[in-house]
Amino acid sequence: MLVPLFLLVLFGAAVLYSAAGGRMDPFASSHLIRFCVFLVMAAIIASLPRGFVRFMTYPAYVVVLVLLLGVEIIGNVRGGSQRWLDLGFMVLQPSEIMKPVIVVTLAQFYASLPLGMITGWRALIIPGTLIALPVSFVLLQPDLGTSVAIAFGGAVVMLLAGLPLKWFVSGGLAAMAVAPIVFFFGLQDYQQRRVLTMFNPEADALGAGYHINQSKIAIGSGGIFGKGFNNGSQSHLQYLPEPQTDFVFSTMAEEWGLVGGLFVLAVFTIILSWGLRVARESRDRFASLLAAGMVATIFFYVAVNLMMVMGMAPVVGIPLPFMSHGGSSMLTNMICIGALMMVNRWNREAPRYGLSG
Repeated sequence: MLVPLFLLVLFGAAVLYSAAGGRMDPFASSHLIRFCVFLVMAAIIASLPRGFVRFMTYPAYVVVLVLLLGVEIIGNVRGGSQRWLDLGFMVLQPSEIMKPVIVVTLAQFYASLPLGMITGWRALIIPGTLIALPVSFVLLQPDLGTSVAIAFGGAVVMLLAGLPLKWFVSGGLAAMAVAPIVFFFGLQDYQQRRVLTMFNPEADALGAGYHINQSKIAIGSGGIFGKGFNNGSQSHLQYLPEPQTDFVFSTMAEEWGLVGGLFVLAVFTIILSWGLRVARESRDRFASLLAAGMVATIFFYVAVNLMMVMGMAPVVGIPLPFMSHGGSSMLTNMICIGALMMVNRWNREAPRYGLSG
């Protein structure tokens, strides 16, 4: 897994080098530095014993929840959103950390829940509350994309834990029923415009639809083999918004074409497939749910970002893992990688561990 991961990060650095007009600063150099720092963090996570992780799960959830509350009270405001805490030595986005934390929290809960109670109210109400609390705080920031990501990771763990499928079907139907109410009364004006733009970006090509249209132009103009490294006109002439973060795939596709896009998809497939194999090979409930939830978290980033830049999803500010420039995204995804490496080590060290563990 590490070889394709390194290749993806290096390829991302090359794209960021081009996005900066042929310079390592400010994007490519910090991207590589962050990866190296968080790789050390992932190695530390991979060395953690099972008992310690399970013991610290609920305290970690409480700490991150308190940090989310702190964001509402003293958080920094950027671009109209209040999502960051200035800790002095770094600026932290607690909502990003909650994505892997909610996964390990629910994995711990279901691992401790007797299998006979998996269809009872306790298996739904308590995890639902654990998800709803951080989601509510994140929606206040407001950050719709991150709140959906937290809910998605939690829902995947709940599904794999064995909750009745009819509960999810009923929940989906209920969500569809209340969607119009949420759209008109729950979303901000700019969020409503993003949803409507997804269906008809040409209706306001120079306004709400500008980002998606320019992204499509960049991707389509790359053709099969692209325009060549450091020759992307859309990003270099600043037609493409945020070419180093949310739309880094568009920047890449313009210069590397379909071939580059297939390479990125192939590497993500290798990484996610490895993660699923780690989950399948886990012999206890906690490790299996933990690994599968981390895979789901990375998958959400990849799927939503790619759909977003191709106009198949609203622009919600979800970066592409290991390629986009951004410390919070790199932190979250490297936590997921570290957790998968940790479970993989557990599998090797205790292949006969009981299913009830």
